[in-house]
This record gives sequence, structure tokens and C-alpha cells, in this order.
Amino acid sequence: MNLKETLSKLQGIQTIESIMDLLHADRQKAIYYIHRLRKQGYVKTRRLSSKKRVYNISLENKLGGKSYYDLINENSPIKVAALNIHLIYGKEISAEETLVYVLKTGSLRVILAGIFLFKKITDWKKLYALAKENKLLRQVGALYDLARLLIKVSKMPLRFRNNSLPQPQQKYLEIIPQLRSRDFREIEKVWKVHLPFNKADLEVQP
Repeated sequence: MNLKETLSKLQGIQTIESIMDLLHADRQKAIYYIHRLRKQGYVKTRRLSSKKRVYNISLENKLGGKSYYDLINENSPIKVAALNIHLIYGKEISAEETLVYVLKTGSLRVILAGIFLFKKITDWKKLYALAKENKLLRQVGALYDLARLLIKVSKMPLRFRNNSLPQPQQKYLEIIPQLRSRDFREIEKVWKVHLPFNKADLEVQP
């Protein structure tokens, strides 16, 4: 089997066992094919919390594209995976746009991992514009206050905060429908945003 055929068969998220099944090969042969594909730039490897290796095998890896999930995993001890990965080419992905993307996923684990992106936020003006455009200003504010309890982050500009805080007549928002915190109600009250996490969630190991 040539390299092109191997790549075609193995594209996607794989484990050593799934590669063995797809190629009808033993473990040693499967490792050999992974090595060949990695040498050509087609493989990205990461470890799960169980220490098990997972291989992202794709032509796009060789082209040098990067996904929002790559940036999340680079900055968070909580690793996330996506079934459909959209790679971005020709520009560097920013923490600001990734944070807004994180909130739009509606995924508890992705948002939990995304909290750690606040340590990379430097362009608050850009974050404000993106959050406002996507109607996520208060959600970003609430998540920021939660992040401050977990990690060291740069200070949110006063202008950002004042322009994002809710008006008295505004109703509560939800980051994830029907999920509300029992432990961070003060933050929820400030922003009128229901956080989907409790203290126990933040103590979960990666």
C-alpha cells in the first residue's frame, strides 16, 4: 500500500487499535504506517487523560492549517476533541476569536477548557468587538470573572466592563440552556448570566 492509499484510509481521528482494524495489520505494522505519515507531516498526536494516544491524520496537517481546538488544547490542561475540525489558513488564530467561538459551541467541556484562553487575551478592543457582534458581551464578562478565580489573567479594561454590564431591566442569559451554578451566584448576579459550572466541575482532572 502506498502512502496516498494509506492516508486515504486513515484520515480522521484514530487510535492505534482503529488503525490496526482499518489496515488489517498488526500493531508493529500500524506503528510503521503512523511513522511514515508523521514523517510526511500528515499526523498530529495528543494524549488523553488516560495516557492513550490519539492520532489526527489529515492532508490539512501538512498544509499547516490550525483549528480553534488546537489553540484551546495548547493553553488548557483540559483537552478537547472535535468530530468536525475546521482548519484556518493564511492567518494566525487569536485567543480573542477562539474565546468567542468557544462560547458559541454550547459544549460544557469546550467552554470549561476555553476559560484558560483568558490568560492569552491581550487585545480587549478586538474581544469587545467580536463579543458585541455575536451578542456575547455579558457571557464573556461572566466567564472572565470565573477565570479570575482559577488562573492569573490580565485585567479587563474598565471601559470593557462598564459597557458590558447589564442594565436593570435586562433579563438573565444562559451560557448553556438549563444549566445554572450553585456556587458562583455572585458572578451570575453581577452579569445576569447563568454559569453552567459548579466548583466540582472546575476540580475535574484533565
